[in-house]
Amino acid sequence: MTASHRILHLSDTHLFGDGRRHYDLVDTRAALERVLERASSLGALDAVVVSGDLSEDGSAESYRLLSGLLEPWAAERGAQVVYAMGNHDLPEPFEEVLGERERVVEVRGLRIVTVDSTVAGAGYGEVGEERLDRLREILSESADHGTVVVLHHPPTPPTTGLFESLRLVDPEPLLEACREGDVRAILAGHYHHALVTETDPGYIPLVVAPAVANTTDVLWPAPGERAVRGSGFALVDLPDDEPVRALIVTVPAPDDGETVYELDAADVTRIAETSGWRGE
Repeated sequence: MTASHRILHLSDTHLFGDGRRHYDLVDTRAALERVLERASSLGALDAVVVSGDLSEDGSAESYRLLSGLLEPWAAERGAQVVYAMGNHDLPEPFEEVLGERERVVEVRGLRIVTVDSTVAGAGYGEVGEERLDRLREILSESADHGTVVVLHHPPTPPTTGLFESLRLVDPEPLLEACREGDVRAILAGHYHHALVTETDPGYIPLVVAPAVANTTDVLWPAPGERAVRGSGFALVDLPDDEPVRALIVTVPAPDDGETVYELDAADVTRIAETSGWRGE
């Protein structure tokens, strides 16, 4: 099958500007370099999308590191790089290096719209009325080849207890805006594991990319939480007259499966109380 549009979808790179390791263990720069090397055989791409948590320390240096690695790689394949904000990202350094937090990018008739789902100082996500109005206005006119919406927090229920408190709050208005427009796919991250689903039966495909930094162990017994070494990416094809297709690619490394962190019930509760959604 020849896709009319192809997107390399990355997420959750969690880079440091000073070379520190994520959880004092994972060299996230090296992990990103492995991902790009694994994807190096890809030919032409329309876009490289990074759906949030680009940085771990929020430094301008971390964003320069990211753009320095991604931009030349993407340019070799004729692709634009599209960055979205995540809950670990800081707005001012992000915009200083990478440009506006919410952007509209058009590539050969395909429109890519980023939506900022972050809440200052929190781990959960929310798309407020101002951001929704912006999205509705953009979608009020159709693009030649439709629209892809990119945000960090997936508009679908999480699979683990930790992310239940860090979920996207009230996703329905966002989904309604997407349904009323020409949205062909929604790309997200945040959960640190791959997930491909539909926002509703028969509606819009949702692709949650695996993280570059580490992988959530979705089979770890609740109420605990565990993440292990592991990286991957999604390759999203948008053909002319066929359904959207997402290929999930694992990027092997020598220490895959090694524990990065392990949380007990008290740890999960503490994170939920400090960073999670606690209701109105």
